[in-house]
Amino acid sequence: MRLLPLILSAASLVALTFAQGIDIGAPLAGSAILPGQNLTVEVDRPNSLTGSEEVAIVISIVPCETSTCNSPTEDISTNLGPLGVILYNGPYNPQYDSVSPPDHKPPHQNFTVQVPSWYRSGDSVALAVTHISLVSAGPWVLLEFKNVSLVVD
Repeated sequence: MRLLPLILSAASLVALTFAQGIDIGAPLAGSAILPGQNLTVEVDRPNSLTGSEEVAIVISIVPCETSTCNSPTEDISTNLGPLGVILYNGPYNPQYDSVSPPDHKPPHQNFTVQVPSWYRSGDSVALAVTHISLVSAGPWVLLEFKNVSLVVD
């Protein structure tokens, strides 16, 4: 019975992690992008009852060896490093839209980034977002990786 509190604590931490996570609202997986184009990246942060403080995000493009992209947490064997080409590195401050009536979107922030011009038609890439926040009263650090696969048109 002494394991029960430990199991409940671990389950609570897992639930907190998922509650504090982000989602990539745009572009959608499988979208086509053009070299050199401006791309709007929407990073959503669903509501949570647990307090948190946003630290930063990093938005990058990771080249894929095959048509299926690796997770950004895996080592990508390129000269660009595991995060790929950094398109944005800085503050993250998700807000509700000021649309009335509300469009039922979670708090989010849009970033306009430029797709590197050296990509070629048919290349597969992953748009990766690395998220860092401080969670709970502790606080403890949440480091999270999300990505969507895109195709260069």
